[in-house]
Amino acid sequence: MIPAPRFLIAAAHKSSGKTVVSTGLAAALTARRLKVATFKKGPDYIDPMWLGAATGRPCYNLDFNTMDRDTFAPFLASRAGGADVSLIEANKGLFDGVSLDGSDSNAALARLLGLPVILVIDTNGMTRGIAPLLLGYQAFDPDVNIVGVILNKVGGPRHEAKLRAAVETYTDVKVVGAVHRNSALEIGERHLGLTTPAETGELGRRIDEIGRIVGGSVDLDLLIDLANAAPALSDPPPAAPDPAPDVTIAIARDRAFGFYYPDDLEAFAAAGARLVPFDTLRDSALPACDGVLIGGGFPEMFVDALAANAALRADIRAKIEGGLPGYAECGGLMYLCRSIRHGEAAGEMVGVVPADAVMHARPQGRGYTRFRNTPAHPWPNGTDAQAAHEFHYARLENTDAPLTFARDILRGHGVDGDHDGIIVHNLLAGFCHLRATGPAPWVARFVEFVRARKISQ
Repeated sequence: MIPAPRFLIAAAHKSSGKTVVSTGLAAALTARRLKVATFKKGPDYIDPMWLGAATGRPCYNLDFNTMDRDTFAPFLASRAGGADVSLIEANKGLFDGVSLDGSDSNAALARLLGLPVILVIDTNGMTRGIAPLLLGYQAFDPDVNIVGVILNKVGGPRHEAKLRAAVETYTDVKVVGAVHRNSALEIGERHLGLTTPAETGELGRRIDEIGRIVGGSVDLDLLIDLANAAPALSDPPPAAPDPAPDVTIAIARDRAFGFYYPDDLEAFAAAGARLVPFDTLRDSALPACDGVLIGGGFPEMFVDALAANAALRADIRAKIEGGLPGYAECGGLMYLCRSIRHGEAAGEMVGVVPADAVMHARPQGRGYTRFRNTPAHPWPNGTDAQAAHEFHYARLENTDAPLTFARDILRGHGVDGDHDGIIVHNLLAGFCHLRATGPAPWVARFVEFVRARKISQ
């Protein structure tokens, strides 16, 4: 057993300021020269980018949809190894989830991992009413250990005093801090949530300032004391050394594309693949590679720049049409279409997928998905139903050729409501985002497909 100081940052509802507070705490604790491991509950890509930028360490996802319950604790222990404290950020509200019984909620995660819970409460328009809210949350599930509250978006000293008095008079929850309203704590939002760190000017300065404000508003010593009360975790099984890489996969990593899970990237190394980044906005050709990976992101925000890089688009198209194995998700699929249209902005894209990606005002696919692979799937990926997620405002339109699909959608929307995963030559591109876990080790299977195509050339 190993000591594992840790805590969960949760809230009563989404948009309470959890990510800003979590980023500030991660930055403030890191500034104290503590090694901080961060995790995000759910399938989110953007919030982990902020947490990772605040600590200089990867932020990992804990997701009931794609992970077996018995893997959570070993995964946490392995990724928190060597850290002084682990911060886990919830999604939505503490008791929110897909299942009515709460089995996939943040509260369920807290129980499963023995997480002391710190509630971030948006106190706008609230004073004495914070007490029954906290009491109700404690009574709703007494097995969830709510140990502290951070008062957020506080109006001023008088407002803070009233809130503190209500909490201290009526509850046994400790007030860990009070963060006042401050425009410096605002991170821009768009259709998929917060803007990414890569799009934020002077990133280091922004995170330092958020850390200074939040760290100065929270009793960090008390926070560490509460985290130290978490029960020890079992030692994780030893990790096998990565094999020497024998295939190279080019991966799009730039301002337009960056939605990758850190443990998926680690899975490439474990499968014997070397990842070499390329920039879709600047590079004129793919690096020397045996396969290509283009994840999700915001290509619709960079239509003009992507369209202007005609040399790279032509190179990617020629290589995919020549048989280069590839995999693309969501934004990557959009980039591989003939064009992207976003409002008044429109631009030519790679053109290997015979359709146009058109952004709409409302989500075209949003939430957890389940699918079953079809016999046409280009690389072995199992026949059982598999879990993934999607979140896209884009729809493929003006398809001018029959499409071959790798997935039959059981839940969700995918490309057309019934199918996902378009197959073109040795490319698979879809709207579903996969996660390489025990039930669905897609990375190892994709790498093996790339390896087989390399050997057969």
